[in-house]
Amino acid sequence: MIVPTQTMQANSTNSPIGEVPKHVAIIMDGNGRWAKSRGLPRAEGHRQGTENLRHIIRACVEFGVEILTIYAFSTENWRRPPLEVRLLMTILETVIDRELKELDENGVQIRHLGRLDQIAPILQKKIKYACDFTNHNSRLILNVAFNYGGRDEIVQAVRRIVREGIPEDQITEDLLNRYLYTGGLPDPDLIIRTSGELRVSNFLIWQGAYSEYYATPTYWPDFDKNELRKAIAEYNQRTRRFGKTDEQLDKED
Repeated sequence: MIVPTQTMQANSTNSPIGEVPKHVAIIMDGNGRWAKSRGLPRAEGHRQGTENLRHIIRACVEFGVEILTIYAFSTENWRRPPLEVRLLMTILETVIDRELKELDENGVQIRHLGRLDQIAPILQKKIKYACDFTNHNSRLILNVAFNYGGRDEIVQAVRRIVREGIPEDQITEDLLNRYLYTGGLPDPDLIIRTSGELRVSNFLIWQGAYSEYYATPTYWPDFDKNELRKAIAEYNQRTRRFGKTDEQLDKED
């Protein structure tokens, strides 16, 4: 996992964007702590975090990122206080109502990663509508991981394979990959986690096998365009090996 030093952060502030990762995934962490540090209720942290997402989507479009996957609500988040869970559900519903038209106009295709069965029927309909309404867009794919868990995703994929009666000798990594929520999409090149935590938290645990990880102490509401630029600049300093030796990589250059 990449943890930026103060020197790296200072040097990357105005650095060129370099090679842009095709698929960026973000664990948007720290909304509650952001609010607490300002003497505000947690609800305000979630609202500010939602507002910040608009800026990051625009930055991704500007930088040329093709796929953005955000961790909006995990299967473990149901354990939070009921009032906070209801707030998070309301925020997503509000975002769909408020932002859908602009996202569509800007060429953003929305996809849902996760289960719908625990979500209220009215929100289920809005999620499905948003995905269908923007399905024709191709400027940026926005994967919203909502009621999502990486382990559960693999379990659901295996269950589908079993239900379809696929023979054991035909089950490969490529086949299982097609049955995941992200089936048909490339794995994330870069996974970012805000707020300083150094855990994957059950997020894209299959897809992130060879992703570059970047952790920043910045809380999500403060993770702006420049912070994204720093993350991409750091990504450009890494050599992606995929299990290869230095000699093999040198031959490919």
